[in-house]
Formats: sequence, C-alpha cells, structure tokens
Amino acid sequence: MDEFKFESVNKLLEESFRKNWDKLALSNYQGVSLCYRDVARRIEKLHIAFEKCFLHKGDKVAICARNQVNWAVSYLAAMTYGAVPVPILHEFKPGNIHYLVNHSEAKVLFVDDVVWEGLSADEMPGLFAVVRINTFQLLYSKVPRITEAREHMNEYFGKRHPNSFEPEDLNYYKDSPNELALINYTSGTSGFSKGVMIPYRALCSNIQFAKHVLPELNNQTNVVAMLPSAHMYGMMFEFLFEMTIGAHVHFLTRVPSPKIILQALAEVKPDIIIAVPLIIEKVYKSKIQKLVEKGTVKTLLKVPVIDKMIQKKICGELVNAFGGKFIEVIMGGAAFNKEIEKFFWDIGFPYTVGYGMTECAPIIAYAHYNDKRLYSCGKAALNMSIRIDSPDPENIEGEIQVHGPNTTLGYFKNEEASKELFTEDGWMRTGDMGVIDKEGYLYIRGRSKCMVLGPNGQNIYPEELESVVNSFAYVVDSLVIEDNGGLTALVYPDYHQGELDGMNREDLEKTLRGQLPEMNREIPNYAQIKKIEFMPEDFERTPKRSIKRYLYQRNNS
Repeated sequence: MDEFKFESVNKLLEESFRKNWDKLALSNYQGVSLCYRDVARRIEKLHIAFEKCFLHKGDKVAICARNQVNWAVSYLAAMTYGAVPVPILHEFKPGNIHYLVNHSEAKVLFVDDVVWEGLSADEMPGLFAVVRINTFQLLYSKVPRITEAREHMNEYFGKRHPNSFEPEDLNYYKDSPNELALINYTSGTSGFSKGVMIPYRALCSNIQFAKHVLPELNNQTNVVAMLPSAHMYGMMFEFLFEMTIGAHVHFLTRVPSPKIILQALAEVKPDIIIAVPLIIEKVYKSKIQKLVEKGTVKTLLKVPVIDKMIQKKICGELVNAFGGKFIEVIMGGAAFNKEIEKFFWDIGFPYTVGYGMTECAPIIAYAHYNDKRLYSCGKAALNMSIRIDSPDPENIEGEIQVHGPNTTLGYFKNEEASKELFTEDGWMRTGDMGVIDKEGYLYIRGRSKCMVLGPNGQNIYPEELESVVNSFAYVVDSLVIEDNGGLTALVYPDYHQGELDGMNREDLEKTLRGQLPEMNREIPNYAQIKKIEFMPEDFERTPKRSIKRYLYQRNNS
C-alpha cells in the first residue's frame, strides 16, 4: 500500500469547479438545476454574508433540511469558507435539533420551513442567524448587521466582482490534514448521538478511495442521491466525492419509496447506485419476490440449464429497473438480508456490500462486485488497515479494529468517549464483531453492544436472526430482543400487502405466527425465537434507516 498523501479537499473542489464551470452540478429531481458556475456564485454570496456577519474560520454552521440543491450549496459554502458544517437530520424532533445546535455551538442555522415551524430561536441562544435554505432569506437575526448584509447582498457581490464572476475568482480556504472539517452526529442505534469530529484527512482519504476503486466515474457521471445528505454515507459518496470529479448529482427531494426510486433511476440512468440494504430489499420485495415465488418459476429455477436462463432474464430485468447503465450497486450502513443477497449472487446482479461507520467518514472495507465474496463486506479500503481482536481471527469472532487516515479525531466535547474509542496502540474500536479470512475478506457477525449471551455462553447476534425473519413473506422488518430469558421477534408486518391478498390484520398475524416453527428451523437450537409480537407502525430509525435498537430493549432483571 502506498503511503497516504494528503490533498486539500477545498482546493480539489476549487479545481473541479473551474474545470467544469459550464457543466450541470446539482439538480432537484424533477425540479431546478444548477451548473457549477451557479453553485460557485451562490457559494460566493454566502461567503460575503459570512464575512459581513463576522463568522470566523472554525465557527460551526448547522444545516437541517431535506435533501435539495441548496443543502449542498450551504454545506460547500461553509466548508470552503473555513467554517465547520454540522449536518442535522431534518426528521429529528424539535427538542433533538435544539440540543444538537446548542451542543455543536453553531452560530448559523440553515433550515427549511417545515423544520423551522417546530423550532424556537430562544431555545438556541448561541445562534446569531437562521436562514431559510430554499431562498437564503433570513428567518431570524440577532444583530442589525446581519439583516443589512442580507438586504445588500447583491450590491456587495457586484462591488467585489464588478465585471463578471469567473473561474479564476475562486479562492477557497486551504485546509490541512488534522483540521476539523465537520461534526457529524452518530445514528444512535444503541444509545444517544455523539458528535463525531471528522478531520480533512478523512474526507481526502475517502475521496481518494472512491477515485481508486471507480476510475470510470468522471464529469459525465450522473448520480441519484437518495440517502440523507446529513448522514456521512450519503454526504460522502452521493455528493461530496461527486463534486470533486465534476459529476451531476440529482437529489431525491421526497421520501424514497420504491416507486419514486425506480422512477428516478429509470429517468436519470445513474452510473453508480449508492444505497442502504433496506432500500434494495424493498425494491426486491415490490418487483421480484412475487415473480420468483410463482409456482412455475419456482419449479423451473430448480431445473439445470433452464435455471441459468431464467436467472439471466431476471437479472436483466432488475438491471433495467435500476436504470440499465450503472457500474454496480454499492450497499452499506447495515446488514443485507442473507436470502436476498444469495438470490442477487446467484443471478449475477452487480452488487457489493461495503462496511463503514460515521467515525471513518465512512469507509472501512469494500470489494468491487467482480472481486466480492458472498456475505462478506470486502477487504480493507485504500489507506486503511483492519484487525480482529481475537486469538483466532479466521474462526473466532472478535471486535473489528481499524487504523488509518479515515479515523475520527474523537467526539466533540466528550473526552471520556473519545478516549474509550481508541486502543492503547492507537487503533479505533468499531464496536462491531467479525472474522477475517486468509485473503483479508471481512465478515461481520454483529454489533458487540447488541450481542445476547445464549444459555450455554453462546454469542447470539440478533442481526443474523432478523435476516431469517425478514426473508419471510409479509415481513417488512423485524427486531429480535432478549425478553425474560428468551428471544422475542418484534415484527412490523406488511398489512397493506395482506389486504391486497385478501387477509385482514388478524389473519395476517395468525399466518406469521404460524411461520415461527419454519423460521426456527433455520436458526441454531441455542438461538430459537420463542414468540412473535407485532408492531402497529414502523420502528423508529436512524439517518441511515437502521432501527434505534435501544428504544425497544426490555428490562430483563
């Protein structure tokens, strides 16, 4: 592995903007589009506003809004100015947003109208400005000079650039490797959010990784951004990396249902698809599962030669459904359902499952679909090293620990958690359990915090059991919890599909309960599920759509 060589991220952006000045940069799906020159112009106006308001280098700028072009503009404006963006998921409750704005010490908040309706400036006393993100109008200002700066923005811009605004006028803040680039709050699947301090070296290393593994991507590339930009995975690989190569990003501004996703993919025909497993599983269940489970198809799939023909046809239809011209579908952020993954593997669909976390901005492991292994999440990414804290890393799972430039500086204003995050010899603890084979392929077994101890000391990973439960018809998602010495599966059923198939709620629940013995046949004896309980609505989720597990744990004392 070559030694990591740092490049200023903001200067990479500056170079890309100059080179791709007249090319399309950002679009709202079925809405407004901006060229790189338009984005640069908006960034410049925000820089002038920041100066007039005495925003200093290193000050925090919070962004809380749904995915859209001005989300990206606000983020880029803050970073290229030398401020520190603090993305906050717009779906958070008002109390949560108040807390994160205050905790991060943000001076400016970019927000959309829907979010702002539930907020109070009085609850965020550190702010000196709140800006409506879709128009950049002021919603709140603490001092008159801020209002004045906004009112005379075009005048200030005209004075600074009296003739025209050209590529050579760009001069973005030059960052350094260990400098704080952004604060990204963790998803909080097993507890409350912590502010992860991401340094510029981590952003740079992730950009280098993406360029290394996907050299085909360039300024002709189209991407559909369907993940929350406030989450590290979406931010890095659906937006930030793309801006450094001159690509065109299409933001899905609505909730990404299978119907909307497939519609957008068909229209945009992206060159790469970045997703979390849940999205792909939903598409599979809505488009493919019923076809595969039809009596005739099911029978033919067991016939040699014919099965290959059918698999090829299904794969072709699935590829076309995803736009038809993508290199691969890259999934990360959570475990992929094993049954669906095996199906994708058998039909030859170009997918891969990577591994990462917010604390690594986010990439840790990856393998191109041509090099992947079934159920593995790849090898150590460019610039990164992985080790397993185990006496026998190939056969006995242990904590996955990582080392390299992608790792965080620690948690903002949380010295204790920051210290606990690293081993004495400087490796970062992931909190995930896994094994690694002789070739370096990593296999995740589950989160150590989620692990349940079996009756005879066996390690039970709920994620593996959930993968079995989720493979059954009419199961949208599930969560396996420890409950009075046994295991209970909390299931969110597809009541809508049940109705379409002529079943009321009671009938559907009875059907699913009746499938418990079949589920348990696929599960080791020490990890048997004792009962199923039903959720009336979907689980509460993190930005990357993982279930907030800690909300559903029971007191088993």
